[in-house]
Amino acid sequence: MLLSRKAIATPFVICACILGVGLIQFPQLQKLINSKQSASLETLEKEIKSENIRLNLLKTIPSFSYDNLIADFVYLNFLQYFGDDEVRDRTGYSLSPEYFEVILERDPRFLAAYQSLSISTSLYAAMPERAIALSDKGLKSLSPWVPEKSYYVWRYKGVDELLFLGNAKAAQQSFTMAANWARNFSDAESQLIANTSQRTAEFLSRNPNSKYAQISTWSIVLNNHVDQRTQKRAIREIEALGGKVITTPEGTKKIIFPPKD
Repeated sequence: MLLSRKAIATPFVICACILGVGLIQFPQLQKLINSKQSASLETLEKEIKSENIRLNLLKTIPSFSYDNLIADFVYLNFLQYFGDDEVRDRTGYSLSPEYFEVILERDPRFLAAYQSLSISTSLYAAMPERAIALSDKGLKSLSPWVPEKSYYVWRYKGVDELLFLGNAKAAQQSFTMAANWARNFSDAESQLIANTSQRTAEFLSRNPNSKYAQISTWSIVLNNHVDQRTQKRAIREIEALGGKVITTPEGTKKIIFPPKD
C-alpha cells in the first residue's frame, strides 16, 4: 500500500516542483524578456548557444516515463522562442529544428507540433530538409487513426516538399497519402481534406510546375491560423502566381485562381 501511494504521489510531486520553479522564475523571466530588447548581438548569440546545449541534453536524458510532459514543456519553450519577434529578427530561427528534435522524439504523436515545425523550420529557418526528415521519422509512429486527423502531417510534409524544395513528385505522393488517410473518416473536415489533397496531387501529376497546385499549397499555409507575417508571405506568393486573395463577409480568406494553369 505504501509503495502504491508513493507511485501515485510521484507525478503530483513532479508537477508541483515544476510549478514552483515556474513561479519562482517568473519575475526573472519578465526581467530577461525586457533586457533582451537592449541586449547586444554577442549576448544574444551566447544565450542561443546555451539554449542549444540544453536542448541537446534533453535529447539524451532519461524521461522516467514522462516523455509527453517533457514534449509539452519544450513546446512551450519553443513558442516563447518563436514569438520573440524582435530577437528573432536579429538572430534568426536556427534553433527551431532543435526544439522539434526533442518534441517529436519524446512525443511523435504531438499533432499540433508538426504544423509549427513546417512553418518555423521550413519557412523561417529555411531548413525544409530538416523539417521533412523530422516529419518522415514521426510518420513511422502514426497511422490514419492514431492520432485522429494525422493526415495533416502528410499535408504539411507536402507543403514543404513543393514550396520549399520544389520536389513535385514527392509532394504528389504526400498529398495522395493525405487524401488516402483522410478518406477513412466521414466528417466534413476530413472529406474536404481528402478532396482538396487529391486535386492537388492530380494537378502535380499532370503538370509538376502547376501554378494551381502551388496556389492550393500556399492556401494551406494561409488558412492554418498562422501569424500575420506568415499570412502576408502566403498572400504575396499567391498573387505572384497569378491568384487573388479576398476576404469574405464572414472574415475567411477565399482564393481566386488564375484563368490558366
